[in-house]
Amino acid sequence: MRAPSPLEVSSASSSPFLFSQPQIPPRLRYAVLGAGFAGLSVAYNLLKQSPKDSNLRIDVFDEVGIGGGASGVSGGLLHPYSPKAKLLWRAAECWDEALRLLNVAEAAVPDAAAIVRRRGILRPALSMKNMMVLKDNAHNGLAGCRIETIDEDAAQNLVPGICSPFNTCFYMPQAVNVHPQRYLEALFLACQTLVKELCASGLGVKELHLHKVSIQKLLELEGEYEAVIVCLGAKADLLPELSGRLPLRTCRGVVAHLQLPDNMGGEYPGFGPSILSDAWLAVQGPRSLYMGSTWEWKSRNSSPNVSADEAAEALKELLPKACRIYPVVRDWTFIGARAGLRAMPPLTHHGSLPLLGCVNNIIGLNQTCKYWLFGGLGSRGLLFHGWLGKLMAQAVLSCNEDLIPYELTSWKRTKQ
Repeated sequence: MRAPSPLEVSSASSSPFLFSQPQIPPRLRYAVLGAGFAGLSVAYNLLKQSPKDSNLRIDVFDEVGIGGGASGVSGGLLHPYSPKAKLLWRAAECWDEALRLLNVAEAAVPDAAAIVRRRGILRPALSMKNMMVLKDNAHNGLAGCRIETIDEDAAQNLVPGICSPFNTCFYMPQAVNVHPQRYLEALFLACQTLVKELCASGLGVKELHLHKVSIQKLLELEGEYEAVIVCLGAKADLLPELSGRLPLRTCRGVVAHLQLPDNMGGEYPGFGPSILSDAWLAVQGPRSLYMGSTWEWKSRNSSPNVSADEAAEALKELLPKACRIYPVVRDWTFIGARAGLRAMPPLTHHGSLPLLGCVNNIIGLNQTCKYWLFGGLGSRGLLFHGWLGKLMAQAVLSCNEDLIPYELTSWKRTKQ
């Protein structure tokens, strides 16, 4: 007796979005594993870039749902720089496409302000060496996300109570703070809206389905799809076909949610930027912020839930760092914590770059469809996901890995 496919198993938990004529079967079928930054960027770009007259079905698989992994609990501080204020690899393209997808998501919901907070990001210099390095690199920034060097008085005007040990802060007025979970939910809604618009043209049938099931092995999907795109982050290593074959390290990060008590004054200013330091503060409103993040290397714990002991250890580590640059945060109350398991890529001379490419040769056997990997976003998923998702969709639709920059596929040619 034939074992049921994941599509059949997931029918009860599937969230279909379909505008079609039932008698016309879809010709192109793609599976996207993971509904975080990478997976939803790929899904959106597959819809956007597929031929308008094609019949297309995209199945997104995520056992938790939208933003259930590390993407949903990330800090959401979006800018194109390294901690030393150097532009990251292909920063201009990544920055532009990240902002484009943010705009797409904002257009899909009535309350766009709940997704993106456009108040900039402030980084105080913490040592003389740190200050000199940041000053040297700040001159070579992007015009679309410039870095301004300001003194403590100017910083106090932005964030009253901030401490600048060396009277110097670096301000990125165009940087943004994204609420990752709300953004991902809005991006999925944008995908649904795009399906409706494309089908209304009458040129082809488009379908998008979300399945809240876990794919235990890639060969479960064999014969169902033209291509399967693995966007599972750290969980990609749990697939037996890829286990132990990807140059990824895992790192669990805990993010604490703090609130200013109702009976206390000293609200965070409405115009105030978020803060980057040894512990970052991602401001959500005048009385709410997130503080992060811890770095527990080699962890295999992917649960978003944080125990009381783990939360206490995280606060013990993070709060002194945050108080060094924003002392009044000690008056804020801890109300909860979440965690994510990051997939950290290897360091190259271009920095730590995600892993992209076709992985049929890694999986082995004779496949009837192509398997692709989009992983290793590390702590830069929000910056990288837009442009790299676009490139991945182009490569998948054309079955041409050469459309992906060599720097992102070279990991396959390095002996593990």
